[in-house]
Amino acid sequence: MKHLIKLVITVITGILALLFEFIFNQSAVAYGIIIITGSVMALSMLVEMVKTLKSGRYGVDILAITAIVATLAVGEYWASLMILIMLTGGDSLEDYAAKKANKELKSLLDNSPQKAHQLVEGNLIDIAVEKVIVSDQLVVKPGEIIPVDGRVVSGTSTVDESSLTGESRPVNKNVDDLVMSGSINGDNSLTMRAEKTAANSQYQTIVKLVKESEAQPARFVRMADRYAVPFTITAYVIAGVAWFISKDPTRFAEVLVVASPCPLILAAPIALVAGMSRSSRNGIVVKTGTTLEKMASAKSIAFDKTGTITKGELSVDKIVPANGFSADQLELLAASAEQESSHILARSLVAHFSSAQSLKNVSELEEITGSGVKATIEGKVVRVGKPAFVSPKKIEDTVDQTAVYVSEDEQFLGYITFNDSIRPEAKKTMDQLQTLHVNHLLMLTGDHQKVADDIAKEVGITEVYAECLPQDKINVLKKIVNADRPVIMVGDGVNDAPSLAIADVGIAMGARGATAASETADAVILKDDLEKVSTAVAISKDTMKIAKQSVLIGILICTILMLIASTGIIPALLGAILQEVVDTVSILSSLRAKND
Repeated sequence: MKHLIKLVITVITGILALLFEFIFNQSAVAYGIIIITGSVMALSMLVEMVKTLKSGRYGVDILAITAIVATLAVGEYWASLMILIMLTGGDSLEDYAAKKANKELKSLLDNSPQKAHQLVEGNLIDIAVEKVIVSDQLVVKPGEIIPVDGRVVSGTSTVDESSLTGESRPVNKNVDDLVMSGSINGDNSLTMRAEKTAANSQYQTIVKLVKESEAQPARFVRMADRYAVPFTITAYVIAGVAWFISKDPTRFAEVLVVASPCPLILAAPIALVAGMSRSSRNGIVVKTGTTLEKMASAKSIAFDKTGTITKGELSVDKIVPANGFSADQLELLAASAEQESSHILARSLVAHFSSAQSLKNVSELEEITGSGVKATIEGKVVRVGKPAFVSPKKIEDTVDQTAVYVSEDEQFLGYITFNDSIRPEAKKTMDQLQTLHVNHLLMLTGDHQKVADDIAKEVGITEVYAECLPQDKINVLKKIVNADRPVIMVGDGVNDAPSLAIADVGIAMGARGATAASETADAVILKDDLEKVSTAVAISKDTMKIAKQSVLIGILICTILMLIASTGIIPALLGAILQEVVDTVSILSSLRAKND
């Protein structure tokens, strides 16, 4: 808004100056009006430049200030007016470009759920979404936004989750399926049970990330600012030599008129905002421009295993009976004992049970946290869990995989192993990263060494650190040498949050609402797709390439114009007009980073 006001004042000044110059034939008054506006604007720019220098960054506003003063001093007040229009117009254009490039990133805020239809004794009551509590039954009508995270209890429909995941294809939702707040219901009504409040729902988590996603000056932007020193010196040298040789101070002003700082000031930030917008459209929320730059130059990526390289959903692998028991009998007893447990292994075991025979009735059930379950089935005590829990006799625990052991009346009957299936896109992701010249790939996991080695070998990772506690992961990341940095850490769980924070860039697999990881991370992948990691790196590299190109294109054109202007061929007024073209070229070049 401040830049727009300055532009309006400059335009009004120009209109008044034109009236006095060409209608009333009062050149002195026109000159005076432009001097007043020019002096005020130059003073304002000087104050901003001092603030920039105090923040530790270099600036090139001194060139613009000098050009305004020089053109006014030699009587080229129309050129001075054009410089003012160029600068205020360029700043306003930057605001517009940033707003346009950031549109998709902020679209989540526009879809914020405001109300919910609560179902109370068969009646619908409209309540504010903030008043929804866990277990409330809500009705979502066709075309409405789902207000909070929950589970479908009746009805079927298709749901548009594109604003959350970047996946444009509608997702079918049936009874017992999870639905996320912020997604849009299709053609049929759904009745859902709230499982989270609005503040803790997926949508609000993402909105919080979006609010953090403001472009901050990355190291590359500061590098662009540092171009200001040689660029400013070059401009003054060319202008000074031109004045010295021609003995005409107007030549000094003509050179500085085309020495615009706008390519340096605008190009890189606009490219970064555009790249962040592009990432958002691909289901990746990048919090800062600094993150984009670091990802673009990353040389190492460390992956958590469970839930990141693997799906994080354990499934039955082998059923190994003992003492003459059959595999079917072993599975039946174990699944029957585990049928009421909420533990992940219990859910996997019951889901795997496919016998035509139904599960046996359990008369007594006790779940011992960290050990297993104890159930009475047909008068016999069945235990499922750790070796020491199921039998007083020592059972050799030689299984490298995750496993549960089973006993009946303290007689060992066998064990069942589980594995975590590898994501189908994992191998492709590693290949793509190596194509992008990220060759140092690591796996950090708390799982057994053999399990980790097998999975790493299958996906193409050669450096494996297994049986790691959170502190161990941090130590590994800290020891990575500078030649292999920046390093990216990819994880999904609460235990990964410290590692995500210590890495140069932390990327969270946030599709399942891993809040701690998402809040700690620098970037969050909204879709449950590991390939988005390589997509994020590719977008970052492309963005930084375009940012550098845009800055260098602007500098090159400005330098050529300065050399031409030093000969006196370009009048000050024409030079100011040409400089507006240079600014436009730099900005349009930067906006290429927005395109897929």
